[in-house]
Amino acid sequence: MKDKLSLKDVSTVEGQMVSIDLKDLPELALDVKPMPWKPFTDEQKENTACILDDVCVLNIPKPKNPQEEEELVNRFLTGMRKLFSKENNWTCLPMLESSMENCVQCNSCSQACHLWEMSGENEMYRPNYRSEIFRRIYKQYVKKEPLAKWRYGDMGLNWKTVARLGELAYRCNLCRRCAQTCPIGVDNGLIAREIRKLFSQELGIHPRELHEKGTMNQLKVGSSTGMTPDVVRENVEFIDEDYSEITGVGITTPFDVKGADIMLLHNAGEIMAWPENIAAFSLIFQEAGLSWTLSSKAVAYDGVNYGVFYDDAQLARIALDHMLAAKELGVKKIVVGECGHAHKAITVVADRVIPYEYQVPRESCYVTLRDIVLGGRLKLDPSRNDFPVTLHDPCNAVRLMGIVKPQRDILHKIAPKFREMPCHGVDNYCCGGGSGFAIMTRNNIDEWRGNISGRKKLWQIGEAFKECLGPETKKYICAPCSNCKGQIRELLEHNDLYSKNSFAYGGLVELIVNAMSNVEPGFIKWEGDE
Repeated sequence: MKDKLSLKDVSTVEGQMVSIDLKDLPELALDVKPMPWKPFTDEQKENTACILDDVCVLNIPKPKNPQEEEELVNRFLTGMRKLFSKENNWTCLPMLESSMENCVQCNSCSQACHLWEMSGENEMYRPNYRSEIFRRIYKQYVKKEPLAKWRYGDMGLNWKTVARLGELAYRCNLCRRCAQTCPIGVDNGLIAREIRKLFSQELGIHPRELHEKGTMNQLKVGSSTGMTPDVVRENVEFIDEDYSEITGVGITTPFDVKGADIMLLHNAGEIMAWPENIAAFSLIFQEAGLSWTLSSKAVAYDGVNYGVFYDDAQLARIALDHMLAAKELGVKKIVVGECGHAHKAITVVADRVIPYEYQVPRESCYVTLRDIVLGGRLKLDPSRNDFPVTLHDPCNAVRLMGIVKPQRDILHKIAPKFREMPCHGVDNYCCGGGSGFAIMTRNNIDEWRGNISGRKKLWQIGEAFKECLGPETKKYICAPCSNCKGQIRELLEHNDLYSKNSFAYGGLVELIVNAMSNVEPGFIKWEGDE
């Protein structure tokens, strides 16, 4: 393994290219313990392309002979040509072409990338390292520009190049902080996502958590969690019953109400992992007197759309089902619950893949909740939230869509000790679970999320609460996104930060309910609370 990586190394180096030394990880204010890399088994090394770094997400089978090697490369090139044809990629082609033509290698993107920084500034995780490999292949082998290898740099193309490029596309949270920083608008996050799409749609290679357990499960069963419509309704009824007792306010969640103003689109994972979020939404909407409903139609009760991370065709199928369910109920608009990637999938990207006649107006729950809270539709006692609160901004809602102020208007109203994280709003850092990482479990992705992708978020949390770290003061991390909550939960649990720092985490709606004066006190729980 060479001390200094070059782009050509992806096609020439035998075995694993790099390994991150955990001693190189930046220090944090919080007491965080690195997770030792779990080594690959002999079987994995023999049969799978574990040839990039300490992680293996795609489990690409190693070609057994030169014919299989050639087939992999040729299929990759076929998919690449499709990415650059309007007929096959009308959703992203103009932005992709612009990003492929205009990078000047200034490395501004690296300074913005939490993965590069938290890996000890490893060359491989520069956003433009991956992009430049893809760019050179495109110019040399697909676009076939005259003298491309001399003008832009030669890029060897073999099965190792293809396998490593696929893995590199999953060393990115798709947070697009790099795109925001680039002085000429190159979107390295988009390039990573398009590489993922190529591997899925052309090669049939994707993480099982996003595909088999994700979009395929959702389209077949109705939910990425595997819950059928009947199970969903049964679980929500139990949630209503439990939280009616906890809050002292009777809660009834409506299903399939024709002509309601709002169809609320939850992340179904909340039903299983964070039922308090489901109850909080129902209680707030009920007490505010909104006309609203959930849909029990398969797919439509689950706002998850993992296609947004890797596959346009899967995304379009799910987004269309969401729209058709809203059309069938005759609602005025869809309100997207606390799920960042659901925001992106059903709004920004759905606008490009769903015909206009099937589209239904959509609104972020942050906007809906702001109108409720500031409109005086709830009885609120902010003193109930008299503890330090900070806010994590989900990348897809804040940086992509610009929804920054509504959630802050709410927090300034209900949380007297609210403080911002450093680098907040559109400058916020990904939780580390973005782009599907939060639900991935294969091989040693847990170590990657804990050591690298989530480390900058722990830095932000530590800095936000720097003057009150320790167990004496209860503190709340507001993370209004299901995937982000899952990642933050893992970070806190692994490092035992609940008890060390009296942390609680949860969404925005839980904080609102905690401040409602007609609700029994103590809706938010800390470790040790009864």
